[in-house]
Formats: sequence, C-alpha cells, structure tokens
Amino acid sequence: MAQSLLTKESPEIRQFFRNIDTLSRLLDIQAEKFHPLLNGDRYMTDSELAGKLKLTRRTLADYRLNGKIPYYKIGGKLLYKEKDVLALLESNRMEAFD
Repeated sequence: MAQSLLTKESPEIRQFFRNIDTLSRLLDIQAEKFHPLLNGDRYMTDSELAGKLKLTRRTLADYRLNGKIPYYKIGGKLLYKEKDVLALLESNRMEAFD
C-alpha cells in the first residue's frame, strides 16, 4: 500500500476547494434571501420570562398592572418583547459605587 503526498495540485485537494467555493456561493444566496421572522424580535411568555428573571408569575402580573413592564396580550396569551425587557433592565441598573 503506497501512500501519496497531498499537495495543492492533488485532485482530492482541488475537489475539496471546489466544494468549499460551491458551499460559499450557496450560503451567500441563502443570506440574501433570509428575512427574519417578526423582524428578528424575540418574544417570551410570562412563564419563560418569570423563569429567566427568577420571579413569580404573580410578580410579573403586578409589574403589568402597575405599568412597569410592557407586554402584548393576544387573546388570552401574554407576550413580552425581549428588547423591551432588556431596555427595562438596563434603565433600572444601579452602579455598585456611585
């Protein structure tokens, strides 16, 4: 069994780079066609948000009723836009040593 040295002129290497070029073109085409759902915004349910913030759902209900947190209500479903929650957290950030 003879081993051959792979060089940039080897058929296997040339085929490999042709495949990479083809994949790159396909990815470029897909990137041009991509349109994120809901303009790329992510939404969370009250259960998901409560879990992430380590709050109870009742506390979230208090925040909603007091106007502290923006939300959407579609039918009986409550949704929170991730960007709104992040902005709310950032606006209420307290520095450790003022």
